[in-house]
Amino acid sequence: MTKTMSQQEISEVMNKPYAQQLLNGVAIARFAYNNVDGEPRVVPIGYAWDGARVLIATVPKAAKVAALRKDPKVALTIDTTGYPPKVLLLRGTASVEVVDGVPDFYIEAGRHVGEEAFPEWEAGVRALYDEMAVISIELHWAKLLDFETTIPKAVEDLIREKAEAQQG
Repeated sequence: MTKTMSQQEISEVMNKPYAQQLLNGVAIARFAYNNVDGEPRVVPIGYAWDGARVLIATVPKAAKVAALRKDPKVALTIDTTGYPPKVLLLRGTASVEVVDGVPDFYIEAGRHVGEEAFPEWEAGVRALYDEMAVISIELHWAKLLDFETTIPKAVEDLIREKAEAQQG
């Protein structure tokens, strides 16, 4: 059984400075879901955070859209590559809505291409997509590992066990 956190607990995690840096930075997310064939998939993906939900836009006929309509349970990881790593782990339930045109959040998330390349990128995106599928993820669990104030529970337990054994 998956642990579900209260919205207050999720907000506390999501509002931590490192979580905000990850959510509003340029890192891609690794998006995990169960494909229609029942096999798990993880794909790198751009995203936006609207303060309450993770938003993803994609082609309406993308495999993930059909998969999420069948099984909406998802997980995401957003992380850094430096040391110590900063890792935001998220779990939630996805809903899908097809919208006309390109959502504003998708255009804003595209700023990572750089100021010089952005106008051409935006024009290309707007010319390509007549509609997009917006995947909205309502979170039911969140954890930030910054390896300064938070570490994985198994490592925490090991440190405690070693300390107890030394005192012992």
